[in-house]
Amino acid sequence: MSAAAQLHNEPPSCKSAADRDLSRAHLTRARMLSTLAILVAILVVASLVAASFGSVHIGLVRAFDDASSPDHAIFFAARLPRILMGIAIGAILASVGAALQALVRNPLAEGGILGISGGGALGAIVALVMFSRLGGSELVVPLLAFGAALLSTVAVYRLAIVDGQLEPLTLLLVGVIFNAFWGAAIMLVNSVVNFYFTHSILFWLMGSLEAPTYGEVVTVTILGIAGFVALMFYARDMNLLALGDEAATELGVDVERVRRVVFLATSIMIGAAVSVSGIITFVGLIVPHVLRLALGADHRLLLPASLIGGAAFMVAADLVARIAIAPAEIPVGAITALCGGPFFIYMLRREGRHPFSL
Repeated sequence: MSAAAQLHNEPPSCKSAADRDLSRAHLTRARMLSTLAILVAILVVASLVAASFGSVHIGLVRAFDDASSPDHAIFFAARLPRILMGIAIGAILASVGAALQALVRNPLAEGGILGISGGGALGAIVALVMFSRLGGSELVVPLLAFGAALLSTVAVYRLAIVDGQLEPLTLLLVGVIFNAFWGAAIMLVNSVVNFYFTHSILFWLMGSLEAPTYGEVVTVTILGIAGFVALMFYARDMNLLALGDEAATELGVDVERVRRVVFLATSIMIGAAVSVSGIITFVGLIVPHVLRLALGADHRLLLPASLIGGAAFMVAADLVARIAIAPAEIPVGAITALCGGPFFIYMLRREGRHPFSL
């Protein structure tokens, strides 16, 4: 029986599921623009709510109209740079997660889970301790965070290759080991420095968007955009990598070159994010997976959707962190971990029922 006849004879529920899969298989300009427009609208709403609420409620109209009002000072000095940083960090982490999952063909891959963020945090902490009194730490911290993130990425990837093939389960185990190693190294640094650095090290361990500057926002945004452009350039190749290295090579993909460029781009992005926000985990796991279920696995759409969706998710998570126990504040990394822990267990059990695939 032909595929069309089989589809015709299927019950309505199966037909609707098949129709949805077929509609998601073909990416049109109209579908891409409408999807991204919806996500942008969600981001705008989340940003407006986050700007209005916190330990103190402010009026946005008054903040713009009256330059002498407390609302104006709170919005432009505290709320706006924090929201912009949340947008940049969330966009980076979610798009990196989507790219890494395609690259290693493992839906559980994410910068925090694979130990990449931990490596970047260790590099940032070492730079902070060593160069804070010598000057120039503003430049050295992100550079060393990037270098450590890249080193961690390469090491995890190489150690996960068994008999020339990348093993998804081995990749997760290596990532867990590296997470433990970087955590122990950070605690070692914490034990030998003076009390002056304790708060900063705790900041990097827990993840926070506390008191960013506009200069930091601009730096992280530029590095994030540069890395994202590289990821989008190889979006079609990521689609083919889902078929396996051999099949992708036969279809004309230079697999090693794609992996090198994507690893470099994601390391730059994670290094930039970690250098200002610390370790914020699970954003790159939750957002790409939810969007993949809703939109399909075409990375030409999934990557920009993850960029916008991750930004909205981070802004919402930071809002919860600010108002949950106001006027005190919870680190946003704790909020994402509380959301991501159960989600990771669900994903692990779900993928354990069949081979890892995207």
